[in-house]
Amino acid sequence: MRNPYLFGYLPFLTITLFSLTFGVFMVGTSIKLFGEIGLYAGMREFLTDSQLRLFLLVIYSLAFFMIFSALKLIAETIHETAMLFFSKDAVGESYSEAKSGNLIYFFGALASVAGVQSIQVLLIIFLLTTFVYFVYMVFKLSKFMTLSRTVGLLFFEIIVWGTLLSVIIYILLKLYNGILASLPVM
Repeated sequence: MRNPYLFGYLPFLTITLFSLTFGVFMVGTSIKLFGEIGLYAGMREFLTDSQLRLFLLVIYSLAFFMIFSALKLIAETIHETAMLFFSKDAVGESYSEAKSGNLIYFFGALASVAGVQSIQVLLIIFLLTTFVYFVYMVFKLSKFMTLSRTVGLLFFEIIVWGTLLSVIIYILLKLYNGILASLPVM
């Protein structure tokens, strides 16, 4: 008998690995920025270099951990809402079948260690992992749904994610324009 909770720790490890790799990148970028603006020497009066890097790593990793955890929560909520609308699986067999997809994110998080020096590589690995996971989930769940329900699930998730991202981008652009407008004209 196989234990259904065998890979229950994978989402935590995945989020932790992605958070650490993005955090390590941000530490390197921050140290460079602090050096360019002259803040690094002042910080070194209070902390050693390794202490400063460790403190920054903890702060950035914690921030990314919260972001990735929130993204996972939002993604699961959107997916389960879509399954509520489009799946006729009353037993929950499709839910347990799709749990093996957590391995995809885990291997993506391991691959992100190789791209820790470049934000582009980190983002590409994260987005590619997300795309592969999405295709895998649709493939696994298509056994439990008709073609029309599978298409409905796809469109529902794409529309909800597109709307959510559009609203976030709109808000960020409005904030950016508001900050630029509030700056004094030279």
